Amino acid sequence: MAKIAVDLMGGDNAPKAIEEGILQAVDTFEDVEILAYGMAGSYSGNHPRVTFIEVTEKIESDDDPVKSVRRKKDSSLVRAVKAVADGEAEAIVSAGNTGAIMSAGLFGVKRIKGIERPAITTMLPTTSGKGMLMLDMGANSENKPNHLLQFAQMASVYMENIEGRKNPSIGLINNGSEEIKGTELTKETYQLLKHSGLNFAGFFETRDILTGDVDIAVTDGFTGNVVLKTIEGTSSSLLGEVKKIMLKNPVNKLAALAMKNDFQELKNMLDYRQFGGAPLMGLQGNVIKAHGSSDATAIVNAVKQAKIMAESGTIDKIKDLIGEQND
Repeated sequence: MAKIAVDLMGGDNAPKAIEEGILQAVDTFEDVEILAYGMAGSYSGNHPRVTFIEVTEKIESDDDPVKSVRRKKDSSLVRAVKAVADGEAEAIVSAGNTGAIMSAGLFGVKRIKGIERPAITTMLPTTSGKGMLMLDMGANSENKPNHLLQFAQMASVYMENIEGRKNPSIGLINNGSEEIKGTELTKETYQLLKHSGLNFAGFFETRDILTGDVDIAVTDGFTGNVVLKTIEGTSSSLLGEVKKIMLKNPVNKLAALAMKNDFQELKNMLDYRQFGGAPLMGLQGNVIKAHGSSDATAIVNAVKQAKIMAESGTIDKIKDLIGEQND
């Protein structure tokens, strides 16, 4: 039985969508138990595998991450993370303030010894259908070459254990594919990855992200966050424009009706909800950041991901890998 702590108060659609999601999750997964942390009135369900723990505070989306975590000790996020730190839960899921989740994770479950910087990872949809893991998505605004090397190492362990991809290929995001191009950060990281023993495929241009030519794309947190937001915005705008064209006149409406299933497949491919949450790599506990606008479906998939992470032993394998390098 996997025990997952869930922050009921985090996210744009909290607490209603979070409650709906955890109730659907326990109905879907018979081997999952939920510890739901929320303020009075945030949970009205009645399920034998959901335990509601009432708190008195919540961290808002515009709260200062570090200050809020330190001052709001009885917030749903801090209490849920503490449950993982204390061994009461095997993972925590929150759709709340990204910076606060990272801060709570660092203060609560702490970094794996030897890991210099944690990273936020996410699976991006690809036309191949298998998806591509990208990191860092915003945990760090600035990085050093060794940070990016560790991101690649952790991502390789993740892809092998969670996605079942042996010896996953790694691309380093850059403004060109030639070895002489890039910033000092990308050039130095290139050399580290080239001699790392990982399956390094070289520089990777962001125009190829949706084709999924590599299994893992590595970059600094600032660039990763910009790329992610660009993809999300472009996908949303593109689907909106296609919808407007298809409803433009009676002929287009008939064509849209005939292609309804095809358009639904395209929409599903670009739907962030299907990929659950973004694991915070490099911490000693399983911390999953769900999308801020998560609905019930997204929460179900985030709980599923937390369950898989808890059962996979990925963190122990990352510890073993980093430990070997530090011996």
